[in-house]
Amino acid sequence: MVPKIRRGSRTHGLLVYLYGPGKRDEHTDAHLVGSWDGFAPDPGRDTSPDPKVTLARLSAALDLRVKQAGTTAPAQHVWHCSVRTDPGDRHLTDAEWNTVARRLVHAVNLAPEGDPDGCRWVAVRHADDHIHILATMVRGDLRRPRMNYDFRKAQAECRSIEKEMGLRQLRPGDGTGAKSPTSAERFKAERTGRPEAPRESLREAVRQALAGAATEEEFFTRLREAGLRVKIRNAPSGDAIGYNVALPGDRNREGSPIWYPGSKLAPDLSLPKIRRRLAGGTAEGTTHPVTTSGRTDWSPPARERRSATGIAERAATLLDSDDDEAAAQLVGIGELLDAVTQTSPAATRAELAAAARSFERATRSHIRAQHADTRAVRSAARGIIRAGSALGRGEDGGTTAMLLSTLILVTLAAARWHSARGHTQQAHASRQAAEHLRAAYHQAAATPMQALRDQGRALPAAERRTHQATIRAALPETAMRSGSPSRKTDALTATLAQVEQAGHDPKSLLQQAIDTRELDTAEDVNDVLVWRLRRLAQLPAHPGEATRQPQAGASQPKARAHRTNNRTAPTAAARPAVSAPRNHPPRR
Repeated sequence: MVPKIRRGSRTHGLLVYLYGPGKRDEHTDAHLVGSWDGFAPDPGRDTSPDPKVTLARLSAALDLRVKQAGTTAPAQHVWHCSVRTDPGDRHLTDAEWNTVARRLVHAVNLAPEGDPDGCRWVAVRHADDHIHILATMVRGDLRRPRMNYDFRKAQAECRSIEKEMGLRQLRPGDGTGAKSPTSAERFKAERTGRPEAPRESLREAVRQALAGAATEEEFFTRLREAGLRVKIRNAPSGDAIGYNVALPGDRNREGSPIWYPGSKLAPDLSLPKIRRRLAGGTAEGTTHPVTTSGRTDWSPPARERRSATGIAERAATLLDSDDDEAAAQLVGIGELLDAVTQTSPAATRAELAAAARSFERATRSHIRAQHADTRAVRSAARGIIRAGSALGRGEDGGTTAMLLSTLILVTLAAARWHSARGHTQQAHASRQAAEHLRAAYHQAAATPMQALRDQGRALPAAERRTHQATIRAALPETAMRSGSPSRKTDALTATLAQVEQAGHDPKSLLQQAIDTRELDTAEDVNDVLVWRLRRLAQLPAHPGEATRQPQAGASQPKARAHRTNNRTAPTAAARPAVSAPRNHPPRR
């Protein structure tokens, strides 16, 4: 049950709309379901020759105290609240809607039960799933009602009504959500053929421009490069105190651009809050730890994604610590998602954009980190933006899958962090983001993981048994989870073989990968461990490279490495999409 509150100054005009046909003839059988005294005239049930007379009488009765109060009455004296049930809910009766209306005007202190001086109000129903409550905000003693936090109070009362009437229970909000588009904005978007309201498009564009930005000037430059109109608001001293943005072509009736202040797009997009984020994040010239020293021929997008994976894992560890300071990491992870979305291949971009939009809600709550330090995560986002677009194949595609595998666990850690604090909307948004990331991961990882499974099955039988015994010893439950554990662990078996070939101890490195952080939330533990091992051992994320060019210092004899290559070469040849020739060194 969703309440939507607005204020206005024209009682008669609103009544004309409520009892009229609507903008699309959607109003049917308009009638009162409740009023302040139960005896208000109802134009919808009027049998007189001219219903307009009854509507005028109702308007005059509602405005009586407003006229009596004279100049002390508020200019915006009309309180208008529409209350809508969920599409899956049953249809309430008129009597039940009357109960809903009475409870809401009581909750917001317009007409408390038992108060003879409460404000006058009516509830009009012209559809099965909602009502409109119209009240005039002057009491019987000609004073204004105390209406502080009316929206929050109406929301809280709706949550109680949902539970008592057996309706779908929505998640309680905390006032940190972004402002939703108005009905007029949505109708205009439909009329002009836009897929969404300008407010939503602008919010996403501003968020992406902020991802990894080092300075305020860079942020504004990115906005302009994205094609937005930008207007800076300056104080008399000349200092910038705010900004407005507008979409090209979005104009009002006078032909002027329709401007939106940053604070009206989302609470954390005002200029002061952006400045605080920039102060706690990256600065020009700041570098983050580089973990990709193994190969110089990897592309910049691949190197930055690999580095961001380690930084994201550290952010997840901070979220697991149950410290309020982890709130700063949520903002950084949101920017990292925006950066990956902008630079990922088209095949995964839609799901990544949906994940970033969902997680945007999870970045805002009333908890503020006192010593916010997002330099590492914001620098990772900056590095990904600067590295440019990644390909969907080769090392680019493999490191994208590696990063997404970690980001899934990060968003689930964020869901647990929010749930522990009662942030139901933010926890739900984090879980939604994880689902979108899973879909993107399956797209990005399909080719490299299949190549690894093929390589695992192509290993000599003795070597294969040795590595599978290592897996069973470290993860007995996981290895035996499915009916055919060997097939389940083929990719992990191939990775352990390559770990050993690179000169590492497979048992100790596998245990290190397991101990990095929890695996309970992993959809496929084997996939998670594959990417952790490949990052820890500096193995290429693109499995074809591991067989063509072993790392220096490999402990395996040359003959054995050559034999392994011969076994896996047909697989690589059969899957041209796995390789990215432009990123590979020539064969030797």
